[in-house]
Parts: sequence; structure tokens; C-alpha cells
Amino acid sequence: MHDEEFRITGFADEISQDLDTQLDVLDELDIDYLDLRGVWGTNVLDLSDDQIERVHEKLDAAGVEVSAIGSPIGKIGIEEEFEPHKERFETALEMADEFDADYIRLFSYWIPEGDDPSEHRDEVMRRMAWKAERAEGTGVTLLHENEKDIYGDTPARCRDILETVDSENLRAIFDPANFLELGVETYPDALLDLVEYVEFLHIKDAVRGERHNIEPAGEGDGHIPKILEALSRRGFSGFASLEPHLASQDEKGGYSGPEAFKVAAHALEDCLEEAGANYR
Repeated sequence: MHDEEFRITGFADEISQDLDTQLDVLDELDIDYLDLRGVWGTNVLDLSDDQIERVHEKLDAAGVEVSAIGSPIGKIGIEEEFEPHKERFETALEMADEFDADYIRLFSYWIPEGDDPSEHRDEVMRRMAWKAERAEGTGVTLLHENEKDIYGDTPARCRDILETVDSENLRAIFDPANFLELGVETYPDALLDLVEYVEFLHIKDAVRGERHNIEPAGEGDGHIPKILEALSRRGFSGFASLEPHLASQDEKGGYSGPEAFKVAAHALEDCLEEAGANYR
């Protein structure tokens, strides 16, 4: 890391599926990183060799680096077969190596509707531990996102995963909006539960207790300036990733468009300024 505590990045496919448009907007916002999730309507794990070469050429020309592979690993039902998903995970590791990314975003499996998550805990832990062990020695850190309706959607179950797997290769993404949609208080409650594991932020705000009511940072109930200030005081050094979801969202991701993405970026900068945090 540089001396700055927060480096701004973002899911650029929320700008557009066209990589040139993504990079033009990032350049306008003076953002030098992106979380690589999708380009040209294709998920990062499904890019062809020719597409990978084109992405490299365009990123190099724009001077933009990949902060994380925004993989969908773990976004399958816990009762679905794991063996094919292992192959998918190997592809994620290959993409991290290909794009010199230190991080892979992942999830902890959809729980069948109506089931008690505890019924599936052992299988979740087995799968998460396998991935963490596989990541050892690769130079890649796996980042668990607190997505709604997966095993690790509450602070307590996120912590359960992180403590049980107990690996330096598995750390937490803190996504305030995803907690808010479950009715969880992000600050101080959720942050205190997870703060020693938090290595990455997803920046979107929301109205607490309401689903799909997403707001720019600082305009919802997420206490995002307070979260940024608390992390800054702890000496946090890492990425704050824009994932605005201001136009639409579904289980595969979200979309904002160029103008709304700019709104989200400026809102994050305002929150960082309010928090007195260093950033670039």
C-alpha cells in the first residue's frame, strides 16, 4: 500500500459493459483501479483468451490496475455439487494471476429458503476452508462478501466463517448496504463484530430494513463516514470499492450507468472528506 489509507476502486461494469466506456469514466473520475467482474456482457471467469488479451491492452493503455477479481464463486446453492465449482474457483485463481490482482471476491452459498442456516454450517465451512487452503501460497487473499441470503449474511455468521476457517488467506469485505437490507445496524454493531477481519469495502448505502432501496454513500442509514473514520483511526490501508447499484440490482450484480456512477464516486469522496481520511 501507499501512504494513503483508502484507494478508490469500483465495479466498472456498473458504468457500462463496454470497457472503453468504463475506462473513460474512471479516467474522468481520476480512479486508477477497477474490480474486474464483467466486460462485453461476459463474466470475468468466462473471458476467452482473445478477450483477456484485449482487456490487458486497454487496461495497460489507460494505466488502470485490477484491484480484485469480482468473481461469483460461492453464489450457488449449498446443496449444489461442489466439484464443478472447484473448477470454477481454479479459473478465478488463474484470472487473479493473469491480471496481477491480490484479491478474489467470493460468497458463502445460498441457503434454501425456509432452512435454518445452521443445518448447512458444516458444509459451508468445509467448502470455505478448502478454498482458503487452496489459496495459500498463491499470493491471493479471498474476500468474503456479506451478501443477502447466503450463509454469511449476518455479522455473526460472517465472523463464524472467518474464525472457523482461521486463515490469513480469507478476509472480509464490509458491505454496509447488504447488512442494512437485513435490518442490521452497520455502525457500531456490525463493524465492531468484524473490524479485525475487514480488508476491503464495498461502498453503497441503503435504507435500513428495506430491500432494493439503495442510495449514494452518506445518503442512507449506513453511517458510512463514521465507518470510514473508525477504520482510518485503526490505520486501515486498503480499497474502497464503488458498487452503487443505483439503477438496478439482482443476484448477479447491479447497474448504475455512467452518470449515476459519477454521483456515487463524488458521494464517496464527500464521505472520506467528512471522515478526515486520506485517499486517492
